[in-house]
Amino acid sequence: MKCTPQKLSFAVLYAICLNQAVAAESKTNDAQVDTLDEVKVNASADANAKGLMKPYAGGQVAKGGRVGVMGNQDAMDTPFSINAYTNALIQNQQARSVGDVLLNDPSVRVARGFGNFQESYFIRGYILNSDSVAYNGLYGLLPRQYISAELFERVEVLRGASAFLNGASPNGDGIGGSISLLPKRAPNDPLNLVTTGWSSGNQQFVSADIARRFGPDDSAGLRLNVSKRKGGTAVDREHVELDLISLGFDWRGENIRVSADAGYQDNKLNETRTNVTLSASSPAITGVPSAPASDKNWAQPWSYSNERDVFGTLRAEWDVSAQLTAYAAAGARHTKEANSLANLTLSNSSTGAGTMSRFDNIRDESVITGEAGLKGTFNTASIEHDWVLSTSAYSAVRKIDFAFQHSLNTNLYTPVYYAQPAFTGANAAPFDLYVNYEANLQSVALGDTLSLFDKRLLLTLGARQQNLKYINKNATGATTSQYDESKLSPALGMVVKPWQGISLYANYIEALSQGDTAPATANGSPVVNAGQVLAPFVSKQKEVGAKFDFGKVRLTTAYFTTEKPRGVTNTSNIFKQEGSEDHQGVELMTYGEVMAGLRLLGGVTWLDTKQKNTNNAATEGKRTIGVPDKQANLGVEWDVRGASGLTLDARVIVTDSVYANAANTLEVPGWTRLDIGARYVTDIKGKLVTVRGRVDNVTDRDYWASSGGFPNNGYLVLGAPRMVTVSAQLDF
Repeated sequence: MKCTPQKLSFAVLYAICLNQAVAAESKTNDAQVDTLDEVKVNASADANAKGLMKPYAGGQVAKGGRVGVMGNQDAMDTPFSINAYTNALIQNQQARSVGDVLLNDPSVRVARGFGNFQESYFIRGYILNSDSVAYNGLYGLLPRQYISAELFERVEVLRGASAFLNGASPNGDGIGGSISLLPKRAPNDPLNLVTTGWSSGNQQFVSADIARRFGPDDSAGLRLNVSKRKGGTAVDREHVELDLISLGFDWRGENIRVSADAGYQDNKLNETRTNVTLSASSPAITGVPSAPASDKNWAQPWSYSNERDVFGTLRAEWDVSAQLTAYAAAGARHTKEANSLANLTLSNSSTGAGTMSRFDNIRDESVITGEAGLKGTFNTASIEHDWVLSTSAYSAVRKIDFAFQHSLNTNLYTPVYYAQPAFTGANAAPFDLYVNYEANLQSVALGDTLSLFDKRLLLTLGARQQNLKYINKNATGATTSQYDESKLSPALGMVVKPWQGISLYANYIEALSQGDTAPATANGSPVVNAGQVLAPFVSKQKEVGAKFDFGKVRLTTAYFTTEKPRGVTNTSNIFKQEGSEDHQGVELMTYGEVMAGLRLLGGVTWLDTKQKNTNNAATEGKRTIGVPDKQANLGVEWDVRGASGLTLDARVIVTDSVYANAANTLEVPGWTRLDIGARYVTDIKGKLVTVRGRVDNVTDRDYWASSGGFPNNGYLVLGAPRMVTVSAQLDF
């Protein structure tokens, strides 16, 4: 009988569960050592009086997280779906980036940006790019393409639209959800962690995580993280070098709390495998190519991508009285990028024939952002009010220059490598940065959560008035398009708690994004309003669900519908807001400790996506590019009885087929992946030592991991090959 990845995956999980069930019948005095290497952070990551939300049973997911301007909330008390993945999970799975952590989330699939190596995330079928990830509550402060896992204490996923809660995403995405990262803080006890390791491709890494508290009552804390990675990857000829340093500070006074963070990340990629674009003309691709060997690399030997970021935040809270708190936060980032790329455009799906062109670009980006507000509580009769008034501002300036030239033949399966072709003509001129993009966003939000009947009924009411300003310019400094629009975004939410441990919830909330820009031509003719930017797109979400807390296991179910407007060219060749991408789905998620030493994390998401009012019979009613009908995750951790300190884990990721074009004629096969790991915690001369090992893509499956991400594009990204990672951590 053939051992398929699916059969092997579930066989491993079944064996783990069976062994645990048998072992549970016998008596044991083994300590639960899985908690030994968990760092107990009691200081607040965002200068909040409530502090960091505590981990739920099992330690992989927190009890709640930041719900935008409404602050930290227990997941059972909020009318929204949220998961906050802990640093214990990040360490134990040896996650390297945000994308690695989100492999545990059944509502998320990791994709890649268009023409670069930026991590992107499909949440409920809508894309969110990595430069739209929030850091300590503020947008735009983290590295644009890759965010190293050593930076954060928590990865929080808030599913669904969030214009009221978080404000409009500066990049016009985030329709299906938002991601917020919380920086690390010094725990109450001194922390000295040093980790060193190795992964496939002879990549070596070392990191240090050091923290201390100072002053009267340990009111001040410092936490330093330093990390370096260098070497190859499991993909042939790829090379990575990453340098990271971050410093977090917090201070807790009697009625004032302050936190600050500064970070530096230098990420260098050489010969990184590119996306595969399927040619839409001359000739058009009629089928999806078979996935090549997972370690195959068609990148040109001279290609590289370098990104250097410096960023920081400052946040403070002041308790004016027992019922009133004032807060303010500010942050900034500066990024420098340089790339020399050669993406593959496929012209024949059977033979793998295609072309590549040299594309060099540089980028310089600066972001300044901040927020301020008041929050408090008061009672009216028997109703408790938890309210907030907030204002925010975001400003970004981007400078670029680029050159694109040459068309060289190559092949997906048997790549042809060239010496770097020289630019000629106007492209040969030295790069000269020019401002091509400016963004300024301002907003004011007011929200109130009303508690009735001894907090068995919670009503959330809110609205945010937002102003979006964008300017795009060309190399001569001339404005090519500009945008200045305002919109009021409401939100309604309700939580009903009929019995202990059960929360029924519903919400209506909107997302706000910049409207599309009219193209120059469509249907072979000039567009009447070419270059016009449409009014803001308002995406509307309705959601109902139920949350169950069984003490050590939580289960969440949700049904949602989201309508995202889009621009289409009508029969008069006028570009208007007429079409939409409508998603509806059902989510089922669980996490916790089902019995002593056995933890579960996972779920399944069913999605029904449709393109509507496209004015094109070939695409009308068809599925959205890159979104599967079903995706599921199941992760298991098992503390081996009779082997104190040893923990085994396994994770299965299942993704249905997706389409690579709007007409749904190019179907990308679904895939299943199995990851396994182990860790051993022991005491050596009074020092805690943790040894971890992990194998991702155990069966070395060849598969297309994602399709698309950039609007209306179905480019393919090959899944990573089998990767082995081992590390040793010393806590001294």
